[in-house]
Amino acid sequence: MIQLQETGLLRIRQIVGDPKASPPIPAIIPVSRSTWWAGVKSGRYPQPVRNLGPRITAWRVEDVLKLAEQGAA
Repeated sequence: MIQLQETGLLRIRQIVGDPKASPPIPAIIPVSRSTWWAGVKSGRYPQPVRNLGPRITAWRVEDVLKLAEQGAA
């Protein structure tokens, strides 16, 4: 498991990973971006925090860690 702070925010590439980044970002929840967004829409995955800016979407670390612990990938 990746070591994360207990509180804070994560962007989608930190959650689903980005192997093309330099250095590569490992996935916390190993699903595709489209699967992640479908899960957010259906309520399976946590809702994002949207008040950060017009084109900035992030999720609370606590919510993502709770999901990862449940094995909901």
